[in-house]
Amino acid sequence: MADTFTLGGHEFTSRFILGSGKYSLDLIKAAVEYAGAQIVTLALRRATLGSIDNILDYIPEGVTLLPNTSGARNAEEAVRIARLAREVGCGNFIKIECIHESKYLLPDNYETIKATEILAKEGFVVLPYMYPDLNAARDLVNAGAAAVMPLGAPIGTNKGLVTKEFIQILVDEIDLPIIVDAGIGKPSQACEAMEMGRAAVMSNTAIATAGDIPAMAGAFKQAIEAGRTAYLSGMGRILEKASASSPLTGFLAD
Repeated sequence: MADTFTLGGHEFTSRFILGSGKYSLDLIKAAVEYAGAQIVTLALRRATLGSIDNILDYIPEGVTLLPNTSGARNAEEAVRIARLAREVGCGNFIKIECIHESKYLLPDNYETIKATEILAKEGFVVLPYMYPDLNAARDLVNAGAAAVMPLGAPIGTNKGLVTKEFIQILVDEIDLPIIVDAGIGKPSQACEAMEMGRAAVMSNTAIATAGDIPAMAGAFKQAIEAGRTAYLSGMGRILEKASASSPLTGFLAD
């Protein structure tokens, strides 16, 4: 039986999602062909019809579009962008980003919850980007989110799982797919995220800034699959003190 996960009634076999930001034909091709991405995020402002670098031209048929509300500073702006995305044919999936400060680019959980509630009632499949906080995550569940997307580290930093302990709380307590969004910089970090029981990993910068984009995309695919397999297999215990792996008898001096 295939190991799949579901978002808004849609089933996916790949647990790698290409995030938005640094785009090129080579990046999208590598993400789909080598990393196996079935979901590609895009900022609506990069999908302008008639634009020379229209990102929609790069996305293969059959790949699910996940437009985001990049540039929105509050719930009102996020809702407006989401509705526009649906109007121009990007579908019902929407990733909510509400960010009103430009230094650290941290999401505003309060505005994100408000936008999620409005859009979920309008039939959107809402995937909110949020700072990992249990109370906020519970509010997102109640607001109708299809998944919760906590940041691992600030956007574009490649620092990895800086918020690991807080995300683990969400994995343990929230009955929705938990997708790490932002900060994953290495395949090993993606593997670690999957070992924690996360549903999927979103990344862009780590692959886009790699020396060999296709090779890095393939490495992410293998790392995510390895981490998922490790999680499903039930990883070994952790002890505070040493525990001999062979008998402490039969020494030569005995």
